[in-house]
Amino acid sequence: MLDADFIRANVDAVKANCRNRANTPEAAARCEIAVDRAVAFETKRKELVQKRSETAAKKNEISAGFKGASAEQRQVLKEQAGALDKEIGIIDDELKILEGDLLVNLLQIPNMTHPDAPVGTDAAANKVIAQFGEPRKFDFKPKDHVALCEALDLADFEAGTRVAGQKFYFLKNEAALLEAALVQYAMHTCVKAGYTPIITPDLARVDVLEGIGFMPRDPNPETRQVYTVADTDLCLIATAEITLGGMHRDRIFDEGELPKRYVGLSHCFRTEAGAAGRDTRGLYRVHQFTKVEMFAFCTPENSEQIHLEIKALEEQIFNGLGLAFHVIDTCTGDLGGPAYRKYDLEAWMPGRGNNGDYGEVTSTSNCTDFQARRLGIRYKGKGFKGTRFVHTLNGTAVACTRALVAILENYQQADGSVVIPEVLRQWVGKDKIEAKK
Repeated sequence: MLDADFIRANVDAVKANCRNRANTPEAAARCEIAVDRAVAFETKRKELVQKRSETAAKKNEISAGFKGASAEQRQVLKEQAGALDKEIGIIDDELKILEGDLLVNLLQIPNMTHPDAPVGTDAAANKVIAQFGEPRKFDFKPKDHVALCEALDLADFEAGTRVAGQKFYFLKNEAALLEAALVQYAMHTCVKAGYTPIITPDLARVDVLEGIGFMPRDPNPETRQVYTVADTDLCLIATAEITLGGMHRDRIFDEGELPKRYVGLSHCFRTEAGAAGRDTRGLYRVHQFTKVEMFAFCTPENSEQIHLEIKALEEQIFNGLGLAFHVIDTCTGDLGGPAYRKYDLEAWMPGRGNNGDYGEVTSTSNCTDFQARRLGIRYKGKGFKGTRFVHTLNGTAVACTRALVAILENYQQADGSVVIPEVLRQWVGKDKIEAKK
């Protein structure tokens, strides 16, 4: 979340940012109201803190007067001190309520935005900043990945529905091996780049999700994106960003320990409320998938450089898979609350739309100190007093299901087989997927 003092000092800029990032006028208005309330509550909070300090100072003066006082004087001083104690207690109760109200409103205000991010309300305003490879030209009519999975016995969507419901699936045969291969490939690439490998829990506490920027308590099922576990304070994670970010909750680093770079493996669970249509069927948009996620903690001076480093690793991974893709500088209305700037990689998928289209396969975000402020993650150094909040960054190394969609559709052959990308063959154990005899 943003610092309350920053909001007070930059009200107009914070409100303009609300308008730029909102998808609707109603959302912008709600955000601006939250800004006004946050300013009012923080102003009142500061007044109460000052009043408490002055009251406590008076009590200290009275306490100092006990020395050398007569019994009668001490009784009077004791009564005066008791009255001040009661006044301090009332102030503390008011502060507790105010701080809760302030937090509720701070949580509704998004991060500030990089000045170079495109301004717009939806994906139409996203800007393509790099192109890698060219979409494949077929001399036959290509199938989409759902048809390929059926023909090559790679996934069972009906069994997934019977067991767990719509948008669940079983991966079979070479598809199961391909997922394991993608995990190995992505993990090895990131470890080679200096990232520490982690396997994270698939569950996290509600307050950790809120610290990262999710809304597990959102009462609206149309906007709530995470599954909660009944009778607990736990949720199924939507990404390892949650668990990796929460791993150092309330930690104070020495500046020399930073940056910390991690690459985490987890399952991801998303309700995907309202998602439907041809482009979201099959493996593209599902309730559960396996993902390898990069995450970094660093000083503010290093965050932009590390953001570009994570983007470059994503590009390296998908170049290695031999896929055509482009890089998107994500517009303000499509950033999500925590991101200061976000880049998406979109791969060409021949089965998408009527004649093929690009679909998102990775994203990387610089969240500055937005998440760290919520999670209490700081660092100390020699050049300043006290502590400062770290910056956090995240990026998808590979989301297996979407990578599988792109691989199956781009590497299909006229005879119905699918060639396996060369970088994955050592783990799959073959170079081609053919129909079972």
